[in-house]
Amino acid sequence: MTNHVYKTIELTGSSTRSSDDAIRTAIERASKTMRDLKWFQVVETRGYIEGGEVAHWQVTLKVGFTLGDA
Repeated sequence: MTNHVYKTIELTGSSTRSSDDAIRTAIERASKTMRDLKWFQVVETRGYIEGGEVAHWQVTLKVGFTLGDA
């Protein structure tokens, strides 16, 4: 196994279904334009309440990807 260097970015995904869906939304969208995504860490979870119920989720993630060879 070779040594790796990772770059991290911060993403915020949103969903009306669940916090898990918000995470998946962010990762799936980022993977369309970025390569070699390897890990994520949830750093913040927020929600919007409407009529006494959770109406919307927002989850902020740190996402790591490997840097390509020069």
